[in-house]
Amino acid sequence: MTQNIERLRDAMTEKGLPALLVSQIDNVQWATGFTGSNGFLLITPTDERFITDGRYTLQAEKQLAGVRVESYNSGVDGNKFIAQNAIDMGVSQIGFESDATTYSSYEKLKSSFNGVQLTPVEGLITPLRAVKTPEELDKIRRACKLADACFEHVKRMVQPGISEYDIGLEIEFYFRRNGAQLAFAPIVVSGERSASPHGRASEKKLEKGDFLTLDLGANLDDYCSDITRTVVVGEASDRHREIYGACLRSQLAALDAMKPGVLAKDIDRISREAMGDYAQYFTHGLGHGLGRVVHDAGRMNSTSDTVLEPNQVWTVEPGIYIPGFGGVRIEDDVIVTANGIDNLTGATKDLLI
Repeated sequence: MTQNIERLRDAMTEKGLPALLVSQIDNVQWATGFTGSNGFLLITPTDERFITDGRYTLQAEKQLAGVRVESYNSGVDGNKFIAQNAIDMGVSQIGFESDATTYSSYEKLKSSFNGVQLTPVEGLITPLRAVKTPEELDKIRRACKLADACFEHVKRMVQPGISEYDIGLEIEFYFRRNGAQLAFAPIVVSGERSASPHGRASEKKLEKGDFLTLDLGANLDDYCSDITRTVVVGEASDRHREIYGACLRSQLAALDAMKPGVLAKDIDRISREAMGDYAQYFTHGLGHGLGRVVHDAGRMNSTSDTVLEPNQVWTVEPGIYIPGFGGVRIEDDVIVTANGIDNLTGATKDLLI
């Protein structure tokens, strides 16, 4: 049984919830450590069962030590199988993840859970996922170290004539050679294309005077990193230096303001104020939670009322994107500590040329 199952059980007790069906796969994986693509967790104050289909029986039994695994084969109605297990556990009322359940899925659940009261539950797991356990923090830390090493590796490729594709492929090869997967498709954009925050690598070749933005992350042992650095190819103009300086100033101000009890939207505001006139070109939120998935629980933007707590992990990634010229983004991954932050990202933020 995992520590996260116990944390979930405590949260259920606080809410007076007699049973819960966890169906959103990211939440299932977070609670159990299961890495397959199909699974459900039935949990009560005294019992838990993991439900999956026959493809994952052996995997689930191996990964979920101490948790009873029940699986069904092709031709069996999965919802009815889950419902029967709930009834066998003595469940008469059960919560379901209403924020992750479509109406059609709810209708199927309702018809299958005949005689069992279904109660919508929203926002129970998200706050738990946002605060990481020591084991989770260690895994994220190692994923960040690998991302740092990858940036150090690929920056040596940067020169006029190299294509964005070549750099993107080398990022993927580097992670795979070091036992990791891509946390997401790398963003490799140069010149005017760097003004697209989520642009993808293309056949464009690097040219002297280009901004080059590299956004990359490793998925190592099922936990992710997500870092961004921007460099200049060949030579930097005064305008390059001014824009880069504004972005770095924004990020450093945000990092300095992060501590327990501060609202995420206030950190976002501070970063924009520090950016000055360039804030008009900052077109997305400041950051997001990081964990088993890249965009984990928590958003840091102008409307987020999330309160920073110790052991949350955030990306902090202000950007400036000027159409027709290019863009800059600088992104670190940080743990909120009792007094501030622990920055997991070691790659230099000096303007590299």
